[in-house]
Amino acid sequence: MIPTKKLADGYNIPAIGFGTVFMKGEVCANYVAQAIQHGYRLIDTAIRYDNEGAVGEGIRRSGIPREELFVTSKLRAKYYENQAVAFEMIEESLYRMGLDYLDLYLLHWPNPTQDLYVQAWQVLIDAQKRGLVRSIGVCNFMPEHLNRLEEETGVLPVVNQIELHPYFSQQQQRDFDASKSIVTEAWSPLSRGRTVIYDETLQAIAAEKEKTVGQIILRWHYQLGVIAIPKASSDEHQLENLAIFDFELSDEDMRLINALTQDNGRIDHQDPREYEEF
Repeated sequence: MIPTKKLADGYNIPAIGFGTVFMKGEVCANYVAQAIQHGYRLIDTAIRYDNEGAVGEGIRRSGIPREELFVTSKLRAKYYENQAVAFEMIEESLYRMGLDYLDLYLLHWPNPTQDLYVQAWQVLIDAQKRGLVRSIGVCNFMPEHLNRLEEETGVLPVVNQIELHPYFSQQQQRDFDASKSIVTEAWSPLSRGRTVIYDETLQAIAAEKEKTVGQIILRWHYQLGVIAIPKASSDEHQLENLAIFDFELSDEDMRLINALTQDNGRIDHQDPREYEEF
């Protein structure tokens, strides 16, 4: 039901996924199981979310074979300093979720002041060689961070997960990622349900297409070639977010949505050149 994109390492990633940030415990397990049963195959979590165990439980409850799923987690920056500990935390991600491997593992932030992301990247390279993870990537990395990874390790990420929504479309970053054969993935693609959902331009396009604003935004991501990972709890919204493959936005629709971007469009002003995540 969901198209896929081929990564530079040969693996295929679903064109839309299910985000789990802010979900925990029984609620998280139920939402993940429900999402998988509705058709989601890409499930995104992180050590920082404190819910890997619940995500794993949701995967088990879904009844869908492991090989049909694409599971992502992320290394928290507090573990970058000690490479042995960083590797153990990747193992912990697997143990918490009850999985033999992860489809994709990411560095969560570059943390430029800490300046340890290159050695942390080497840990992901080693984990991939040992079979703990299939694909490796990063989150919130800008061109200067990506160039440094390539220069110092010779290995580029296959995915860069960044903040991306109509009020912050990140065209320059997307173009750079594409030039390096890196697939761009969007966190908070619906801007966490904030002002962009009420934008008049988006509402007009949605009315003309007889779709919701959320569906218009997710279709926009898809036509940009970006993997979106929206979070949704209700059956209605989970199914709604998947129903974006039966219509198309026109060139003019895309132009109008692209024009909504803002220089200061970040939701919480988390600039990767300055932001430090621990």
